[in-house]
Amino acid sequence: MHEAAAGRVYAAYGGVYISVALAWLLAVDGVRPTAWDVAGVALSLTGMGLIMYQPK
Repeated sequence: MHEAAAGRVYAAYGGVYISVALAWLLAVDGVRPTAWDVAGVALSLTGMGLIMYQPK
């Protein structure tokens, strides 16, 4: 379905999935994410941005 940009689509999905998982942890489970959790999300979103917005 996304043969030209499949990697970018999966990178976006992965970054959003990790972010939502930690938001769920806080909102539903009531567990506060640690600084390591937040750093991991920031790292994954940075990686997602590098993959998605690379120069063509």
